[in-house]
This record gives sequence, structure tokens and C-alpha cells, in this order.
Amino acid sequence: MRIDLHTHSTASDGTDTPAELVRNAAAAGLDVVGLTDHDTTRGYAEAIAALPEGLTLVTGAELSCRLDGSSMHMLAYLFDAEEPALLAERELVRDDRVPRARGMIAKLNELGVPVTWEQVARIAGDGSVGRPHVASALVELGVVASVGDAFTPDWLADGGRAYVEKHETDPFEAIRLIKGAGGVAVFAHPGAVKRGRTVSESAIAELAAAGLDGIEVDHMDHDPDTRARLRGLAKELGLLVTGSSDYHGTRKTVALGEYATDPEVYGEITRRATGAFPVPGTGGA
Repeated sequence: MRIDLHTHSTASDGTDTPAELVRNAAAAGLDVVGLTDHDTTRGYAEAIAALPEGLTLVTGAELSCRLDGSSMHMLAYLFDAEEPALLAERELVRDDRVPRARGMIAKLNELGVPVTWEQVARIAGDGSVGRPHVASALVELGVVASVGDAFTPDWLADGGRAYVEKHETDPFEAIRLIKGAGGVAVFAHPGAVKRGRTVSESAIAELAAAGLDGIEVDHMDHDPDTRARLRGLAKELGLLVTGSSDYHGTRKTVALGEYATDPEVYGEITRRATGAFPVPGTGGA
């Protein structure tokens, strides 16, 4: 089985619609794909309606969190999307995205960059607006060569010249909410140092004690040494190890299925989840 548990659609900051994403996942030879848009479940219905036969969809979300000044992302799998407490927290995070984007635009304007809200809103479309959309605007304007180049101290990186903070969930609270909704919690790309400050190993141990299920080890932002270190930490703490592409369509260079999760780990994730079940494809639209 080929299993990719971390992808994004136009419901957040990917460039594939949910329907395109599942069709592309099937074309890439995947057996299982996880749809984990940022702080939203809006892509579920379209993805399920288009799900090709032979492909299974794992519903999820990537929750924005912050611990001791470090931004981090928590992947939530197979939770009840209508559970009130987790739904309210996702809405709180999403509602802060527009004023945050407007704040980044204002800072960029002060730096002489003629980006506009209309441009960023056009790029975001129906998705939850975020930094990648602002970064894409900088690419359109020729300020940077790629989306990744915008995530530097000069521009949009944490603490950068145009950075604006947003509401982010305490990760211990995120774990509690995910578990309360019957889901499984996996810390996304914990060693991605190029994105900014990372959470310490001691903090990961505390999260594990609080109910964290796993960490994403095999990821494009982890070099071989980082993967080896995280794999050892996961073994020490009894955490599941996942691998995923973190696919964003054309917004990133990584391909669907470039990094994958072991079938036994996938089986354990589905065993632990009580909020939702994987959805088998029946042919799609």
C-alpha cells in the first residue's frame, strides 16, 4: 500500500481542488490519501464525491498551534468534524486569518511592496487565506522567485519584517480537543528548522505524555540526520511515525506520495480513531 497522510487543497492553501487532489492521488498510484487542509474541513464533501474507486480518503485537518513562542502544526485525523468544541476552535483560528493577512499586506506596503488585499484574495479564492497566498502574491510581483523564498526574515518568516501573529491553539489543548472529537493527533514536521524555531525534544516528550499519538518524520523539510533523530525519539516515547508529502499542488515542488506512511502505522491510526472512518472510493464524479 502507498499511503500519503498530509495534503492540501484549495479549501486552504493548495492549488488542486479537493476533486482534483483525489484524482491526482489515484493517478500517482496512492492507495490512501489524507486531506488535511489548514483549520478547515470544507474540502471533505467534494473530495468524497469525486473519490476514485481503489483510493481511500482519510479525513483530517492541520491545526495551527504555538508553544513557548514556536509555531507548530498538529495533524488531526479521523475526528468528528461536527464535534462542537473542536469546531469552535477551528472557527476561531480561521476567523483570525483575514485580519492577519491584511496586517501582513500593510507591513509589505510600508516596505514598498505594492501587494493588495484584492490580489491576495484572488489567489486564495475560496480557501482559508494564509501566508502562502501572500507569498504567492510576492512571486507574482517579482519580489521573490518562489513561495519558499518568501518565508525568510526579510519577508514572512516567523518574526520577519512583514510577519503578523495570529490566534494559534495551545498544542496541549489541541490534543485534548482532537481526542475529545475521537481523532488521532500527529505533530507535523517537528524538525522543520528552515520554517523558524522548532519545539524542543523535552516539549515533545510532554506532548506525548499528554496523549500525542505520533510525529511526522519522513517529510521534505527533514534532512536524513533529522529523520534519524526523530525516529529514535519516537521509539523512545512510544509514538507512531508517519511520512507524508505535505502536498500543496504547484505551490510546492514535492509530489504526491513522495513520502509515505507504513501500512501498519496507518492501521494503528484507524484503530485508535473513533470520530470518523476512512472513506473508500466508489468511482467518483
